[in-house]
Amino acid sequence: MTKVLRGLKKAITRRSVLAGLATAGVAVCAAPLVAVAAPEQVAEEVKKLTGGKAIAEGKIKLDLPSIAENGLVVPLNFDVESPMTEKDYVKTVTFYSEGNPNPLVAAFHFSPLMPKAAGQIRIRLAQTQNIVAIAEMADGKFYTAKREVKVTIGGCGG
Repeated sequence: MTKVLRGLKKAITRRSVLAGLATAGVAVCAAPLVAVAAPEQVAEEVKKLTGGKAIAEGKIKLDLPSIAENGLVVPLNFDVESPMTEKDYVKTVTFYSEGNPNPLVAAFHFSPLMPKAAGQIRIRLAQTQNIVAIAEMADGKFYTAKREVKVTIGGCGG
């Protein structure tokens, strides 16, 4: 048994372990393990949300960096133009990404008791992609905004 242990000790060196880890790291970055959402999937999700109703541009102000140095923590701030009265207010704001494994990023729910329809979060982006925001108003209308974020460091530099 001691001959076997001596043979293993000679075979496993610090250099061989480090080389193996480096090879494994390159393999993980070279071949993504998770499929990502396509723009068609996001369009399908939006269609489910809106029930096929028309979506207008405007009313949503998105504050996202155009270049994210780190895809793990991308700040997303938004504000929706609305008087937030009993009859005219923002019901929900939903965010989708066109390059993450799950297209739904976040959903915010509002009521007329809130002074304004705004929020901020940090999102994780797997690669350079578009972020799509959909706001549903109390009167049943939908508004959208879209913004591309280029990710320089993230999963594997996407």
